[in-house]
Amino acid sequence: MNLTTIIYALLAGIIPTFIWLIFWLREDNIHPEPRRLIALSFLAGCLSVIIAIIFEKFAQDVISNTAYKYMAWAGIEEILKFIAVAIVALNSKYLDEPIDAMIYCITVALGFAALENALFILSPLHAGELTTTIVTGNLRFIGATLVHVVSSASIGFMIGLSFYRGKIIKTLSIAIGIILSMALHASFNLAIINSTTINTLKVFGGVWFAVVILIILFEEVKAVKPKTTQRIA
Repeated sequence: MNLTTIIYALLAGIIPTFIWLIFWLREDNIHPEPRRLIALSFLAGCLSVIIAIIFEKFAQDVISNTAYKYMAWAGIEEILKFIAVAIVALNSKYLDEPIDAMIYCITVALGFAALENALFILSPLHAGELTTTIVTGNLRFIGATLVHVVSSASIGFMIGLSFYRGKIIKTLSIAIGIILSMALHASFNLAIINSTTINTLKVFGGVWFAVVILIILFEEVKAVKPKTTQRIA
């Protein structure tokens, strides 16, 4: 496997996720986040893939049941993505409004999806299977990538809802968000196992429905205000 193939695979994984990143960043166009921190969040998501591979290999070795294995993989990925967000953004001075949490969670998720997609594309690209490469890339662009986004965004949504609350409420909200993200991701993984073409289309339809819900949730988070502001209003 030569360097050119690796570069093409990386570009094929990263460029499409940039399209989604631009789309979601537009939700925070009034007070946009620093590009440096966005780039760092994206990179942290990429690096999380490497750690996830190690833990997922361990899970594969110790878990024989296919369904449980896919559920474990979903849990590993969501926890690692949240850790990346926590390290890079949660204590940053730039996380100063509720919507920011969703933006950083989504950015990390897209970084994770970018490298993961590149790894999925690498094998058929190396084998010269251009059609398989294109189909794999397209399916992950409209499917798996959005699963990462929706799952991680659920954590950001819970953080945003509790943005002006006390530490206990914030902690509980994060815990609920992580559980929700794992459940959403695991549901996709389980639904896609041994799916027929028709069922796969239904699963992708469900993912796009979740994206619509996510857009609505953005508006809900934008409306979160401090209690003093709410009383004045």
